[in-house]
Amino acid sequence: MRGFLAAVFVLGLATAGPAAAATPKLLPARVHVAGVKVGGLNSVAASRAVKQAFASPLTVRIDKRTFELRPTRLATAYVDGAIRRAAVSPPGTRVPLVIAVRGSAVREIVDRVALQVEHRAAGGSLALRLRDGKPYVAPNAYGRALDTANVLRHVVHELATNERAPLRFVTKTVQPRALASLSASVIVINRAKNLLSLYHGTSLWRQFRVATGQSAYPTPAGRFDIIVKWKNPWWYPPASPWAVGEKPTPPGPWNPLGTRWMGLSAPGVGIHGTPKPQSIGYSESHGCIRMLIPQAEWLFDHVDIGTTVFIV
Repeated sequence: MRGFLAAVFVLGLATAGPAAAATPKLLPARVHVAGVKVGGLNSVAASRAVKQAFASPLTVRIDKRTFELRPTRLATAYVDGAIRRAAVSPPGTRVPLVIAVRGSAVREIVDRVALQVEHRAAGGSLALRLRDGKPYVAPNAYGRALDTANVLRHVVHELATNERAPLRFVTKTVQPRALASLSASVIVINRAKNLLSLYHGTSLWRQFRVATGQSAYPTPAGRFDIIVKWKNPWWYPPASPWAVGEKPTPPGPWNPLGTRWMGLSAPGVGIHGTPKPQSIGYSESHGCIRMLIPQAEWLFDHVDIGTTVFIV
């Protein structure tokens, strides 16, 4: 009798075991967390699904380049709290996901992206080139700028709402600073034609007949800048054979420089007036560029130190 009771007791334990195992509780039907369907899943599977969705890369396209941002490095999603709320929500509920965006991290990544897509515009006269005797703006002189504040705003919104639609942006053209205003003047001097052309940026403004260097003392070719401007200058004899025995000449009607001197970055070379108007149109100077005195005075008033001078 005692053995029979023991057998019944053991049998009871064996048959009661499966009934005692707890069935995992499933989330209510049609429940979503931040757009992710979690209804019918248990809490572990639901949490995994939401975390995977949040970790999906955020695609940012700028011009023709594509960048993928990693949301887990930029924000924290409080998934567990959202799953607990979903578990007690009515069927069909859409539960929001609380996301804390790390603003400093987003700003840092946006700045790093900007460094890869932006291009600084050429400064000063570096934007200008010469082609067929005329100034033009080299294509690579124009810059590209990204509106980082706009990118930052959209990235934060995508992270905070757990959206992953690709974001598209375009950079804007930045004009070379040399052409930012009509006051940017450029001088082109053609030695063969003895012609000085003054441009506003790339637009021809005025032209003047000039005298350039004779064959023994040619006007140097190249790209230079105006580095000094003097009114009523003194003339001092240069250390050259042609000036041996000459003496300094004060301002006056016989000064070889006329009334204005615009010195170039080429040593000893400048644009100036001349008391010898008969030399204009010929190669008769000792390397400088001579102009009629009234025209030299006009040019003096319409160019600045730093003006680019091309001599061809």
